[in-house]
Amino acid sequence: MEETHVPKLEMLWEAHDPQTALAERFGFRDAVSAGRWVTITVHEHWGIHIDSCERIVISGRNALAWVTSPSGQLLAKWSVAPERFARLSQIARLTQWLDGKELPVSSPVQSSTGQPQVEVDKASMCLQRVIQGDLLDVDDDDQVRAAGAALAQLHQALDGYPDADQVVPHQARPQPLAVRVTDWIDSAGDHVPKPARDALGRLVAGAPADRLPTQLVHGDFRSSNVLCAGYKIAAVIDFEEVRVDHCIDEIARSAVMLGTRFRDWGPVSAEVRATFLSGYQSVLQLTPVEKSWWAVLVLWYAMALVPPGDDPTGWGSSALSHLAELALDA
Repeated sequence: MEETHVPKLEMLWEAHDPQTALAERFGFRDAVSAGRWVTITVHEHWGIHIDSCERIVISGRNALAWVTSPSGQLLAKWSVAPERFARLSQIARLTQWLDGKELPVSSPVQSSTGQPQVEVDKASMCLQRVIQGDLLDVDDDDQVRAAGAALAQLHQALDGYPDADQVVPHQARPQPLAVRVTDWIDSAGDHVPKPARDALGRLVAGAPADRLPTQLVHGDFRSSNVLCAGYKIAAVIDFEEVRVDHCIDEIARSAVMLGTRFRDWGPVSAEVRATFLSGYQSVLQLTPVEKSWWAVLVLWYAMALVPPGDDPTGWGSSALSHLAELALDA
C-alpha cells in the first residue's frame, strides 16, 4: 500500500469520532497506519498481496477493512475483544460449513495454515471476499419474499450443524417464551401504554405451552445483514449474534426489524411482515404452536422497540396498529 493513500475512516453506527476510536480502541495513530497493519497481516497470514486499503469501518471493538488485491476486493474483519476470540473462531468454522452446504453466506478465506480465523497482534482476524449486492430493500416484495425463504433454508441447515454445542454452550439456552415476554411486560416503562401491555399479557396467557424445539439461529437477520442481487439473496452476513432459540422467535423478530439498518431504525408495514412470512413458509410451514406464537411475538417485538420520549420513526404507531389488527382478527 502506498504511503500517500489514506483509507476512508468511519463509524458504523456510533456517534463517535472515528479517529479517536481508532486510537483508543485499536492503538493506531491514524488510518494510514491501520491500513498498513491490515496489508502486512493479510500478506503474512494469507499470502495475498494487497494493493490498497480503501475503507475502514469501526463498530465497537471490531473493525472492517475493504482492501483490493490482484484477485479482487477482500474484506478483513478483526476484533480486539479477547473474550470473543474463541467464539469468533467457532463462527468462522460455522460459516465455512454453511458455505459447503451451498447456503448464500460470506465464507472465510482460509489462511496459509488452513485456518478460517487467525489471532495476531492481540487481534483476531478473518478474511472474506467482497460479495456484490445491495442491502435488502423492504419496499421490494420479491426481495422480502426471497429473504423469508433464505431464513427458512438457513434454519434447515443450522439445525444440522454438528458442532452447535461449541458455538453456543448448554448453559446459554433460552428461557421459555412465556417467561421472556411476561418478564418484559413486568419491567416495561410507562412509555408503553398500559392497555397495550395488558393486551400482550392476555395473548401470552392464551398461547399454547411453548414446548418448541430449539436450535442455532442467525440472531440478527435484518436488512443490514442481507445482501441482494436483483430479486435473489446474494449473501446473509454477520453471524456474530448466532444463538440457540426457537425458530419462531427469530422469524417474528426478523419480520418486525426487517427494515432496520445502522441508524434511524424504523418499522415495516403489516404487508411486509406477511410477505416475509409467506416466503419463509414457501420452504418451511409453521407448526400450529408456532402459528399461535407468531402474533404474540410480533406484537412483543413491536412494543419492545418503542423508545421512551421522541419516536421519530413511528415504532409506537406501528405497535398500536398491530394491536388493532389483532383486535379485528379476534
